[in-house]
Amino acid sequence: MTPLDHDPGPAASTALVVRALQPLVRAEARAEAPAAGLDPADLEQSVWVRLLERPAAAGPPADAARWVRDTVRGEARRGRRTARRERPYAGTEPAAGPADCPERAALGAAERRALRSALARLPGRCPRLLEAMLAPTDPTYREIAGELGMSQGSLGPIRSRCLGCLRRMLAAEVVAPSVRERSGRQPANR
Repeated sequence: MTPLDHDPGPAASTALVVRALQPLVRAEARAEAPAAGLDPADLEQSVWVRLLERPAAAGPPADAARWVRDTVRGEARRGRRTARRERPYAGTEPAAGPADCPERAALGAAERRALRSALARLPGRCPRLLEAMLAPTDPTYREIAGELGMSQGSLGPIRSRCLGCLRRMLAAEVVAPSVRERSGRQPANR
């Protein structure tokens, strides 16, 4: 005879059901939560809410283990759907953190200057094309083609060649850390 087999009354019955199912609910919630991107405790709590929402006349679930598994999986699906649909309100972004510190801003500005300098050294139409694509207004291919007097269909292949050239140029200028360590070269720290 299990704790769920007799009827001690509604309040005591709920306490017995919770006590009997708690290890199973906790284990199922911990197993399903990571895949759903949820906190296991939140998932566990929503399962308990579902149990309490059941009509009192229905009593405890007939097959408690199956009910727990099905309910945990259902709540996990609901959590995944909610996460896909919900978006934070504008202006509710977290306060500036380490990513927005003055040092990072200075490094970002230096990287942008280095990129603009490398773009200027590219051959042919590449500098104008990539500058147009990097414009803060985020122009469409049609707008870029009109501005540069090129066909819209040629922008993709030319952009690809220009980016390949830029990649090779930057790779030749910047020595990867693993190559630097093997060659014994150390960066100048003066």
